[in-house]
Amino acid sequence: MSTPEQELIAHIQTMLRKPGLTLDKDTPLVSSGLIDSMALVDLLVELERVTHKRISPAKVQPKDLDTVAKMLATAERVGKDHK
Repeated sequence: MSTPEQELIAHIQTMLRKPGLTLDKDTPLVSSGLIDSMALVDLLVELERVTHKRISPAKVQPKDLDTVAKMLATAERVGKDHK
């Protein structure tokens, strides 16, 4: 069974379509330009799916989605359990 971290990394790798690029939980995504603002919506939806939490876009800034580690911490901080 894969972890939310592994699922997010796999999803991001499919979004980027850059063969050979190695990502880990601390790889900068937004600040490095790998992920643009249009991809953030997709990423937020995926974060909700893998964490089983509702995350209000109003409570999330691009810096909160800069790394997989920050994404998971943001989901814990502002996410609400799905009912």
